[in-house]
Amino acid sequence: MEKHCVSWALLLVLCGLLPLATQAGKQMPKLSDKKLCADSECSHPILIARALQDYYPQDCRFIPIHQGQSVYVYAMLKDRGNLFWSGSVQGSYYGEQEARLGYFPSSVVEETHALMPADIEVKTDKWDFYCY
Repeated sequence: MEKHCVSWALLLVLCGLLPLATQAGKQMPKLSDKKLCADSECSHPILIARALQDYYPQDCRFIPIHQGQSVYVYAMLKDRGNLFWSGSVQGSYYGEQEARLGYFPSSVVEETHALMPADIEVKTDKWDFYCY
């Protein structure tokens, strides 16, 4: 009987922890319904920009940027006047920072090299604004 109770207790503990493991990510509000990209998957960088100032993210959808860093821009959110771009940071802080895509205000960078035209409009989906 004691062995049976221990098995049930273990099962209840594991079931209690299961929701924690499955809720590691979080759906965040959409910043835009459309984005402009170089291709339909937004997998090719549009341009390279240089950070004019430090930017500290407001939530997990955004990436931190330090003044002087190079940023590869992959998408420009279309609504609200292209206020936010999606990209990945490169530069002297790269080794200290996890390489990942994220959003940042377009006003904190200046374009340095155009790579491909951003002429393909792509609908955003829930994964565009999902936090891990």
